[in-house]
Amino acid sequence: MKHLRLLLLATTLFIASSISVEAQSKVAHINTQELVEAMPEMNSAKGELEKLAKTYETDIQGMATELQNKIKQYDSESASKTDEENGKRLQEVQGMEQSIRQYQTQAQQDLQKKEFDLLKPITEKAKNAILKVGKAQGFDYVLDASQGQGVIFAGGKDLLQDVKSELGF
Repeated sequence: MKHLRLLLLATTLFIASSISVEAQSKVAHINTQELVEAMPEMNSAKGELEKLAKTYETDIQGMATELQNKIKQYDSESASKTDEENGKRLQEVQGMEQSIRQYQTQAQQDLQKKEFDLLKPITEKAKNAILKVGKAQGFDYVLDASQGQGVIFAGGKDLLQDVKSELGF
């Protein structure tokens, strides 16, 4: 009877420990921000965004210069003009200022949309590579270790190098 209890206890402990081992999940981490920044496609996307931003900046500077020249001209001629003409000129200047502000707002929105359009395929490619490497290596979870993503401790396997290899760089 004592041997039966001992055998039953040993069997129970063996089953409990094997269930415990199976219940543990394999967890890895990767800094997705670092991965995306390192991808070759990112350089061309940054270049395209910088080029577009420079174009908008040049346009806005040209509009501002035109506005300043008009203000100087109107200021120098204001003494020789009637109040009605000066009022119309003031409205014209205010309209130009408003147009510049609207253009700046539209340019900013266009840049944000372009950035989203350029980055979406890059981030999708990175995500697919992470999924492929994570599944191939048998991980149940892959956490994002980028700054501000909520990972407090990243002691598991870092998949960054493996995913870079998968992407070919």
